[in-house]
Amino acid sequence: MPSYSPELSPNEMANADLKQVGTKLAPARSKLQLVKASRQHLLSVQRQPERVKSYFEHAPVRYAA
Repeated sequence: MPSYSPELSPNEMANADLKQVGTKLAPARSKLQLVKASRQHLLSVQRQPERVKSYFEHAPVRYAA
C-alpha cells in the first residue's frame, strides 16, 4: 500500500459520512456546536453496525475487512 492513500482507508469513508451529514445541518456558529453535532452523529453511527460495515464494502477498502 502506498504511504499516503486516503481512498484505501475505511477512516476516510467515516470522515466522508460525517462531512456529508454536516453539510445538511444548520451551520455551527461555535466550536462547541460543531463538536456537539459531530459527536451526536458519530454516536448515532455507532448504534448502526450495518452502516459501519458499509465503510468496508467499497472496493478500494475491502482489504481491511
